[in-house]
Amino acid sequence: MKIELVQLAGRDGDTAYNVERTLKAIASCADDTDFLVFPETQLMGFAAVEQLASVAEPLDGPSLQAILQAVRERNVAVVVGIAENAAGTFYNSSVLVTPEGIALRYRKTHLWPSERGLFCPGDRYVTTLWKGVRVGILICYDIEFPESSRALAQLGAELIIVTNGNMDPYGPVHRTAIMARAQENQAFAVMVNRVGAGDDGLVFAGGSALVDPFGRLLFEAGREECRQVVELDLDQLQASRREYDYLRDRRWHLPGERIDHADGRRELLIPAIDQPLTGR
Repeated sequence: MKIELVQLAGRDGDTAYNVERTLKAIASCADDTDFLVFPETQLMGFAAVEQLASVAEPLDGPSLQAILQAVRERNVAVVVGIAENAAGTFYNSSVLVTPEGIALRYRKTHLWPSERGLFCPGDRYVTTLWKGVRVGILICYDIEFPESSRALAQLGAELIIVTNGNMDPYGPVHRTAIMARAQENQAFAVMVNRVGAGDDGLVFAGGSALVDPFGRLLFEAGREECRQVVELDLDQLQASRREYDYLRDRRWHLPGERIDHADGRRELLIPAIDQPLTGR
């Protein structure tokens, strides 16, 4: 499987600019690309409080419809971030768009402090099959919590994709986290971050990366815009579990209701925070 990591600068609240750059990246990808991965909230940037209601869009809005058309023309899949408007409730979401449509929508479950009060946190983890590989999505701060990646692994994820909007001085935090999340779940992990300056003086740290199921860093970007094609050796999934298997050997499962859909999607619903845990 070939994945293109598209590390870009963006403009906060400027959907037209961000969508145009995203469409150009899709149109110019290599013919044998399977996936393109973009940063967190790629299409809208991090909109200010007064902008959010005007720039956030539903999943059937014009921005994702334009992405879908581009995906169909190139016969690829795209993971891209969006400020989602779900009937007046706003989510920091990332979606997997394939030529057949939106295959997966994930709403960020762990909101950064500045996002609280703007976005509503998601209530589930999700995976789906794409070209025989089970894929799950996380967003930025999610990867600092081991339970998020473990939830995807519990759903069978073999590839964890992280759309990222990580800024200075926290770049080293996500570098460490992405390697740990891949190693402890014996899955590939792809993280794509934003670069450049944003509003409120933020400087985004770049450092997009590919990590294999052993936790080895196979590619790491710098702090400038770049596009890098990486290829996954899927045999490494089995090789990493040949002598030991963390999921099989663990003695406790994350709580939550698992839902298996006929189209291949799997969900793990997050229990209420005050729900007592069982299984001692």
